[in-house]
Amino acid sequence: MTVNKNQTIERALDIIFSLSEAESNLTVGEIAAKVDIPESTAYRLIQTLEQYGMVERKSVGQIRLGMRILDLARSLQQQLDRELLTIARPIMEELTEKYNETSILCVRSASQVICVQSVETQRMLRLSVEIGKIMPLDRGASGKAILAFEQRQTMDQLIKSIPEAKLRQSIEKEIDTIREQGYCLTFGEVDTNIFGLAVPIYDINKRVIASLTVAGPTERWDQENGEEFIKAVVSSAHEITKKLSHIS
Repeated sequence: MTVNKNQTIERALDIIFSLSEAESNLTVGEIAAKVDIPESTAYRLIQTLEQYGMVERKSVGQIRLGMRILDLARSLQQQLDRELLTIARPIMEELTEKYNETSILCVRSASQVICVQSVETQRMLRLSVEIGKIMPLDRGASGKAILAFEQRQTMDQLIKSIPEAKLRQSIEKEIDTIREQGYCLTFGEVDTNIFGLAVPIYDINKRVIASLTVAGPTERWDQENGEEFIKAVVSSAHEITKKLSHIS
């Protein structure tokens, strides 16, 4: 009996995953084919999932994910954000103290990124980024460091949404470089005369969830010591990722 219950749960999860991966609504028959179960079984499981708001019927024969999934996703995201901020803050403080530049933590929101944490240097001339500030995903180190490491399908969709053809082509080329390097370095893309060095942060499932950026006036970018600086920011981002993966 336990085995049957486990199998039922697995099949129900398979249905949810199939709907999440689909680019459009699915029929019961299509779901059954994807999950490799009889249509009668798929219909019964869909009815149960529908009762809990996990799936819903858009129209006759058309099934999609339900609004309850969004509620669960929001709760998970809020929990993850709290954990991310708690872990990242002391590491960002160390970076800012060592290099005397502002450290920024950003997460993606649709086709933009939002600053969720900022540790400013005490220098008179400094970059100031308010928590909640929205920045483009396709310009600047913080956004590109997330965009470049998104899942391929998500990344392609985001790039296609960029209206300027030349910008799309430029970003597609740049993404290969960013992925190869493991970080993104920009100069004056969002704020004039500001450099930004950003590195992706991943969750326990190795999906990019944020970027750690250190930024300041371009005139203070030290080309000679740039390699050491890059290694320090990369190491800090990796430390955040490692600590996130050890949360039980």
